[in-house]
Amino acid sequence: MTLTARQEEIKARFIEVRGTWSPTWESILRLDPEFLLAYLDFSAVPWRQNHLTPQVKELIYIAVDANATHMYLPGVRQHVRAALDIGVPPAQIMEVLELCATLGIHAMNIGVPVLVRVLQEKGLRTGPAPLTERQEQIKADFTENRGYWNPFWDEILELDPELLAAYTEFSSVPWRGGSLEPKVKELVYIAFDTAATHLYTLGLEAHIENALGYGATPEEILEVMEIASVLGVHAVTAAAPILEEVLDEVRTAEQNGGAGR
Repeated sequence: MTLTARQEEIKARFIEVRGTWSPTWESILRLDPEFLLAYLDFSAVPWRQNHLTPQVKELIYIAVDANATHMYLPGVRQHVRAALDIGVPPAQIMEVLELCATLGIHAMNIGVPVLVRVLQEKGLRTGPAPLTERQEQIKADFTENRGYWNPFWDEILELDPELLAAYTEFSSVPWRGGSLEPKVKELVYIAFDTAATHLYTLGLEAHIENALGYGATPEEILEVMEIASVLGVHAVTAAAPILEEVLDEVRTAEQNGGAGR
């Protein structure tokens, strides 16, 4: 289908602002060009203000798209390519993916306090038990490797210390050998905790505190949230090509039906 002059104008503007184009955007452009223009303005806010470098912004997009609560693989592919194109080392992209892999521990962060509350209600628990020498060592290892301790780890440490020990080792890999600065690592955690598919406010608060402690500015943290806030457009990017495909099938069926009459 030939694009109108207005559609060509919007496409050129999109490529100028975002530096990328794909068949998905082409589908949206054909179906509703004014929506695409509005999305461009919305998604371009962090690219106009530029508190984060382009490299860090692409890593944040990867974190939003790749984490287990979203897994929007077309976006992962697009932003991995964009990151590589502007010089992000593959090892840093892998590091972001490793940071995203920690999201699963939130089953414990949410579940263990609920377990504790139910045990207390049933009279099966009267209070926290004193830490053993092993538990104290696990806490010290976590604090050393991850650079912080938060009270939301206390009950996990008490009730399931071996799980926390294994998680400490697992989550510390990108902190021991990675090349991203600590501030950026914390921004990655903020990205997937604040995303609409997760909204894990307990972790979000902790990682905002950590990021500020590593020198992040409020503007940088807001820019991470701005990037995460465009996630909803994936309803359109995932479904618009399907709409076009089905419309083509309907038109073809109608044409074939009409030819037979």
